[in-house]
Amino acid sequence: MTMSDFEHRTVMREEITEVMRHVPPGTVVDATLGGGGHSEAILDEREDLDVLGIDRDPRALSAARERLARFGSRVRLHRGRFESLRDALDDNEIEHVSGAVFDLGVSSPQFDEAERGFSYRHDAPLDMRMDPDDVWSAADVVNGYDESRLAGILRDHADERWARRIAKAIVAARPIETTAQLAAVVVSAIPAPARRRGGHPAKRTFQAIRIEVNRELEQLPGALDDAIAVLAPGGRIAVLSYHSGEDRLVKERFRAGVTGGCGCPDDLPCVCGAVRTLRLVRAPSRPSSDEIAANPRAASARLRVAERLGDTGTEGWR
Repeated sequence: MTMSDFEHRTVMREEITEVMRHVPPGTVVDATLGGGGHSEAILDEREDLDVLGIDRDPRALSAARERLARFGSRVRLHRGRFESLRDALDDNEIEHVSGAVFDLGVSSPQFDEAERGFSYRHDAPLDMRMDPDDVWSAADVVNGYDESRLAGILRDHADERWARRIAKAIVAARPIETTAQLAAVVVSAIPAPARRRGGHPAKRTFQAIRIEVNRELEQLPGALDDAIAVLAPGGRIAVLSYHSGEDRLVKERFRAGVTGGCGCPDDLPCVCGAVRTLRLVRAPSRPSSDEIAANPRAASARLRVAERLGDTGTEGWR
């Protein structure tokens, strides 16, 4: 796939660039490389930074390789999930990084390529695999999970109010083979008044199944911890999340770094020897109204940023 085939609007590009403007020289790991938009902006901004880009999608890697070719040896690419961050660093003999970027959204081309089965807007086989070599697909989830497990992922991965009704309808309609069939089943399961609010009725169901197929929430905490652990002092981690489950995990991992895991009462000095490793750089932020108008898919994005403290942190910090 060429860059022209993988056109993707980079979410909060300017905000991410500003975050990385203040990190020490070195390597930034773009743990969700996609089409390479964030990496391109960072490399343009700072000549003393290079990028290690990670992505599981070979088509995204091909497009990013073309887009970033002008930066030569300042770019290294690694195919894998973002949970393979440590392996990618080891393979490239990188011990510490100056920054880490996680954009947890799905690239627009993945939605728009009908045959990949991500979207309820196109009729295609149920797939939703970010890595086409994975053996587990949306068809396995839709046709293999029991009603209780289906309802659970709809609630946990997408805050779906009608999770139980949708799960029951899916089980009753099996086998379901295409995205259009699945979307129709979901629409029929939701009460008519609720269908007229909040966009397409199947949006949350497709999101939940995609997250389950690609183990997105399962691998996120460990990947964030690995990125934080390898940050150099003054290095920053920036995470773009797109729904409450993702954002909750990011908030928890950042809080663990900010508090050092201290469990002492809030109104007393810390006596447990907790060592904090992070400070929050900015309050959570969202895209501007202008960006949302130009790219509606950015509307649900939330950016959180933290910075690595010195290696010893601060003990008894309260």
